[in-house]
Amino acid sequence: MGTVPPSIEDLRALAKRYNFTLDDADLESFRGLMAPTLASYDAVEKLYAELAPPMPSRSYAVPSPAENPLNAWQLYTELSTREDGPLAGRRVVIKDNIAVAGVPMGNGSRSLQGFVPREDATAVRRLLDAGATIVGKGTCEDLCYSAGSHTAHSGPVRNPWDPERTSGGSSSGPAVLVATGEADLALGGDQGGSIRIPAAFCGVVGHKPTYGLVPCTGAFSMDNTLDHLGPITRTVRDAALMLTALAGHDPEDPRQDSALKPRDYLKRLDEGVKGLRIGLLTEGFDIPGLSEPGVDDAVRNAAHALEQAGARVTPISVPWHRTGMAVWTVIATDGIAWQMIEGNGIGRNWAGRYDPELIAHFGRGRAEHADAFSETVKLVTLNGGYTIDKYHGAHYGMAQNLVPHLIKGYDQALAEVDVLVLPTAPHVPKPLPGPGASREEYVVAALGLVPNVAPFDASGHPAIAVPAGRVDGLPVSMMIVGPHHRDDLCLRVARAVETALGGFPPAPAHAFAATREQP
Repeated sequence: MGTVPPSIEDLRALAKRYNFTLDDADLESFRGLMAPTLASYDAVEKLYAELAPPMPSRSYAVPSPAENPLNAWQLYTELSTREDGPLAGRRVVIKDNIAVAGVPMGNGSRSLQGFVPREDATAVRRLLDAGATIVGKGTCEDLCYSAGSHTAHSGPVRNPWDPERTSGGSSSGPAVLVATGEADLALGGDQGGSIRIPAAFCGVVGHKPTYGLVPCTGAFSMDNTLDHLGPITRTVRDAALMLTALAGHDPEDPRQDSALKPRDYLKRLDEGVKGLRIGLLTEGFDIPGLSEPGVDDAVRNAAHALEQAGARVTPISVPWHRTGMAVWTVIATDGIAWQMIEGNGIGRNWAGRYDPELIAHFGRGRAEHADAFSETVKLVTLNGGYTIDKYHGAHYGMAQNLVPHLIKGYDQALAEVDVLVLPTAPHVPKPLPGPGASREEYVVAALGLVPNVAPFDASGHPAIAVPAGRVDGLPVSMMIVGPHHRDDLCLRVARAVETALGGFPPAPAHAFAATREQP
């Protein structure tokens, strides 16, 4: 393709942007001086083209509306690389912000339509290596910036318990497909609750691992410091099985500590909670204007069931939990505007695996289809663009410097108890915004769900959502949070909840599960 030298008009606009005082003679001089540097860009482009892997040939199919009544599927596949392994015979759906080579990846957005990655995400490759069969891509919200399920370019994803209600986001489709039995397992992403909220609203299990435990290479990023990938499953045992396959160091992902040592997450899963100290996180309950008493009561009742199983349950306060929402908000707002929007989904200045084709495709797409962005993406772009321009990213630096204090607040509590428990979402799933909803209603329905989940994306603690009962026939979820790298403990307590409550019934919308021909 080759680089195109700048025109004088291009340089004049750049000079104005950077407050340089340059006349046309100056600009012409700089234009000439740029030529050797641009030649290096051409050389890099040529070298990359020679070394880039070929595009694999993989078949896929787009479901018809009749096959996809809840709008949870983006496409069908049938991909496997081995017949044995711990996940042999298990059908896995992949959130559509995660690369599956040779298969379109839309990230819920008009801006990325038509993009096909050349390489599997590391997590996808590990699932295939474990014997899983990838059966398709699940719908996600527009650029994943919504905890509701009404922002995807392809339309709202409907809750299998009540199709008029939200399924939660942004891993909306994957959670629905697991709940309806159309997939056994799902790979989701969580930067502000996007695994745990849809798991909560669909009545399934969703685990956000310790930050850096599962590599995010090949997933569309929001902000490197918030990115997590993890399992969405029907049972805690399946979450532990899947996490065992996913966890481990990837040298191409700088989010990870090279010294991390994954565990066999099934090994102590059924040891129960006798003698464990369970802390009811005070600030996670009775959130003004959000919490529903029935939801809080259901989670407390589930904690009482743990007490009957031998745990010691006590309330514990972490004032930083509510302060943490402001910390996460600043990191997410400035981080998304800088890395996801200005950085075209990848950003810069980190050592690891980049996807130049994605950068170029999304860069063109967001310019050509900016008006098609969801109201939430427009909001975070305007808000982050303003604060970065006005305050030069200083607040992002402040927020990142507060993260150790947030971590310390949780860690001090986790020195007194073994895990923290609280409601995953403060209320049951709400009705989807109608076509006449105001922008304000649309945004609140997308972003008003995360005060309990988002702070743990900033702090990096492992957190699992597990069904804890029903209110008015709709799922309620308990979140269990443990110390860093004690994902095994979170899973063990979640398994005890599952056992004490006798499991959780499948979604009544099983009739929505489509039968289809394989591609």
